[in-house]
Amino acid sequence: MRLLLVEDHSELARWLLDWLTHSGYIVEHLNRGDQADLALATNRYDLVILDLSLPKLDGIEVLQRLRRRGDTTPVLVLTARGTKDDRVLGLNLGADDYLPKPFELDELEARIKALLRRASGQTPQMKIGKLTLDTLTREVSLAGRPLLLTPRELALLEVLAARLGRPVAREAVFNRVFEFDSEARIESIEIHVHRLRKKLEGSGAAITTLRGLGYALSVEP
Repeated sequence: MRLLLVEDHSELARWLLDWLTHSGYIVEHLNRGDQADLALATNRYDLVILDLSLPKLDGIEVLQRLRRRGDTTPVLVLTARGTKDDRVLGLNLGADDYLPKPFELDELEARIKALLRRASGQTPQMKIGKLTLDTLTREVSLAGRPLLLTPRELALLEVLAARLGRPVAREAVFNRVFEFDSEARIESIEIHVHRLRKKLEGSGAAITTLRGLGYALSVEP
């Protein structure tokens, strides 16, 4: 899942960025409203965590512009402006949820998962052979036991599972797995495919390399 964190408080932003990344999300962080508006106009995100008090362009204006473009990306407003009027204004302008500061991480996590669940409209659990992928918690198990994957291995599994049985272009896989890593080379994707294949052995889920097409995840006969 790709998240956009828009927060200008540097210490809080660093704390949230570390926590979200450790939780397996791919996170882009911006600290100005005008930067967020441009990013939202040109990129796709699964969820936006948006502060209201931002330099250059207020968070309310960022939210208004997003909705005027017809973009329905879930937005969680995260702000110290916690009065009832502020909450009502944000929700009326198109925010999906509102969490005032200070907050507990477990509450933030629960709200993120709830918004992603609502937006996806998907069955939370995918079963691929003996492999189970929970699309909400992003937990993976093999024959009922947790399967430990690195964030990049998890991103690789997610992008292939989303198109189960169908090919995914190598470039599309690379862009998902190596988002925000400008130093990575496309050849690096083979390393992660190889490592994930090893971890999936005995699961009944197989990654096939399709020359000229990319990769496909399928259930072995």
